[in-house]
Amino acid sequence: MTKITFLGAGSAVFARQLITDVLHIDGLEEGTFALVDIDAPRLETAHQIAELLVQRSGKKWQVQSSVERRDVLAGSDFLVNTIEVAGMANVRHDYDIPLKYGVDQCIGDTIGPGGIFKALRTGPAWLDILRDAEELCPNAWVLNYTNPMSILTLTALTATKMRTVGLCHSVQGSSKQLSQYLDVPYEELEWNCAGINHNAWFTVLRHKGEDMYPRLRERMKLSEVYEKDPVRLEMMLYFGAFVTESSGHFSEYVPYFRKRPDLIEKYCRKGYLGESGFYATTWPEWRVKSQQTILDMIEGRTEIPFSRSHEYGSDIIEAVTQHRPTVIYGNVRNTGLIDNLPDGCVEVACLVDRNGVQPTHFGPLPEQLAGLNRSHMTVHTLMRDAIVNKDKEAARYALMMDPLTAAVCSPAEIHALFDEMWETEREYLQPFA
Repeated sequence: MTKITFLGAGSAVFARQLITDVLHIDGLEEGTFALVDIDAPRLETAHQIAELLVQRSGKKWQVQSSVERRDVLAGSDFLVNTIEVAGMANVRHDYDIPLKYGVDQCIGDTIGPGGIFKALRTGPAWLDILRDAEELCPNAWVLNYTNPMSILTLTALTATKMRTVGLCHSVQGSSKQLSQYLDVPYEELEWNCAGINHNAWFTVLRHKGEDMYPRLRERMKLSEVYEKDPVRLEMMLYFGAFVTESSGHFSEYVPYFRKRPDLIEKYCRKGYLGESGFYATTWPEWRVKSQQTILDMIEGRTEIPFSRSHEYGSDIIEAVTQHRPTVIYGNVRNTGLIDNLPDGCVEVACLVDRNGVQPTHFGPLPEQLAGLNRSHMTVHTLMRDAIVNKDKEAARYALMMDPLTAAVCSPAEIHALFDEMWETEREYLQPFA
């Protein structure tokens, strides 16, 4: 029977959806969901919602849970990683301290000061999990959903033997947004997409054989289109391709949009469209609300949603277990997949079948797009080295190389910013002591 272990299952909203997706797989009638989280009350909530979902499905899945992952890892066929390490304790630090130095972040969990320190907190725990998996379930497929996606996935791919793929929803979501902006049926839109996570590019965009980029450039002149995605449409206009991450998040990945207050005012909007400190301000409140929503579902005050999402996790599980080939976009090691990017973690189309995830060769990216990706990949490699070698200075160099931070601060200022964040978060950086 198939066994799927969820690490960080106390994030019950996400675990609920992924479990729902698996329960929709035709022919996968029984198995075990093993839930792991170090937060016992949140784990119990996740266990209860999982039991209710299984009951609703009418299938024969079992649910088990433990605060000790070694109790349940053995026999796992798939590990789904959604851990969050000391996020609530540091989300304000990750935003407030960089802002003192002029580095204005919207989300701050991928690269930049927030992403780099999130990686420092998360990476050692991630490696410990993978070491246990190498011992207890060495043949499992690891599906990583935790950010910073590229840094953590690269660490897994280069420092462990576990078969790992990083998963996101930016390709699916962005392609659907493009069909709306272009006002063409989604099922008729054709595209090629490749790059790195949150920075992958739609290098081909067609409808019935016609290039859609001229149409997109015309459509972005309409305020009802432009206002939905200002930064991404500006990037498309000047760099030649639409990128896979939202305007707010992408605005902090490049040196162009957040280095001056006038630019933030011109290109950034409320919420995910670029609001300063959006994640730091809203995530703690959202976390409380989402937990209450799950409790309302358990106690019958709110109906439990039961429809399959476009997340790739269940697609992989279905392809492997039911021998139904499919194509997903996965974060994998660049073994020559994108010709003009270095060794590192890239996001490309992957065939999935009974043999697992098999990345496909893309070829070269347009050089201007590859150049933007390379700057991130340098940060990823330095952070991988910091995590694996417990090397604080590699992390400092990574912050020096961050595009937005470097656009705002001098080397001396970045040095001081790094030290202030380190001292403030020292309690959560013990593996580097």
